[in-house]
Amino acid sequence: MADPKFIHLRLHTEYSLLEGAMRVKKLPGMVADAGMPAVAVTDSNNMFCALEFSETAIKAGVQPIIGCQIDVDYDPVRPGERPVPPAALVLLAQDRSGYENLMKLNSALYLRGDGSAPHVTLDELATHGAGLICLTGGPDGPLGRLLRTGNHAKAEALLTRLAAIYPDRLYIELQRHPGEGGLPEAEQMTERPSIELAYAHDLPLVATNDVYFPKADMFQAHDALICIAQGAYVDQSEPRRRLSPQHYFKSPEEMATLFADLPEALENTVEIARRCAYRARTHAPILPRFAEDEVEELRRQARAGLAARLAVIPHAAPVAEYEARLDFELGIIEGMGFPGYFLIVADFIKWAKDAGIPVGPGRGSGAGSLVAYALTITDLDPLRYSLLFERFLNPERVSMPDFDIDFC
Repeated sequence: MADPKFIHLRLHTEYSLLEGAMRVKKLPGMVADAGMPAVAVTDSNNMFCALEFSETAIKAGVQPIIGCQIDVDYDPVRPGERPVPPAALVLLAQDRSGYENLMKLNSALYLRGDGSAPHVTLDELATHGAGLICLTGGPDGPLGRLLRTGNHAKAEALLTRLAAIYPDRLYIELQRHPGEGGLPEAEQMTERPSIELAYAHDLPLVATNDVYFPKADMFQAHDALICIAQGAYVDQSEPRRRLSPQHYFKSPEEMATLFADLPEALENTVEIARRCAYRARTHAPILPRFAEDEVEELRRQARAGLAARLAVIPHAAPVAEYEARLDFELGIIEGMGFPGYFLIVADFIKWAKDAGIPVGPGRGSGAGSLVAYALTITDLDPLRYSLLFERFLNPERVSMPDFDIDFC
């Protein structure tokens, strides 16, 4: 493959729910056909496809770059002022530390508990900044929004802060999605001041095409998808979110034509790809340790739970038969190394029930476990209904057990 001229660093898969329409399984083939050796996936406020994307890309001989388009509270307001909606930066994992920090930021998005939209703060970016490359978000990113509203002093202050969080890892992001009337207004308003800031602060430029669908002729179908997400109509006159037919997977040649006057912005996409050298890998499940002696704790809880069940519910069989079945199941669970799994599942189900959250009685093969019944994971007595434990767990089929649980 000849030296690449451009690599997509901003792309939304179907895991950007009701927003992206790039299929993960088809993406590596499109990348290879376009002559690009790498591609970044930057779904909106999630990393749901990181592992699937990594595995699929590597098998196709394409370098996966794991990233995220993450909403940031970039302009905190004083009490009494109208809050400013968060805006998105693009973060790309350079190495393992960057990947781990990206995961921590993704958790922080959803742990505020105050009812606000998912976002992180600048302080959280600073805490988890190592190993990440940052793109400023284009015309609708934090920098672009400040420039569009004439807040040049705030824009410069934000850029200085980001440069300190990402030393030698911050890029000024430019986008061009031309239509019949030229560039969209937001891109026209922000491009020149963005370039001037980049040169004034000695920061590199990078060109991206904010990709949401594979081909331009998919625009109308994608527009309908956006309407579904918003509860809107394609032909409504009221304001709604609109993209353009230009948000498709452009070829390097198309991007070279668009940015012919700024070749360094294209070259920097390749530089960034070369700086990123980490991918997610499969591994065995990692469970937290529930207790110092999980075997003994499981036996204690299971026996106490069974006694509690039998004390209030009519027996379907002699007590000795229940005890024998319990001991049999415990032996299998312990032999296969899953006491901790049963204890963890029982713990969060008991918490839900104590909190008044309805939990289903159990379904699937897990309902055949007397240990699960004793731990209140399920509410079905397997002896009463002649259900087999071996359908759920047996030494002849070594795999992670999987309880099917329904929560309100």
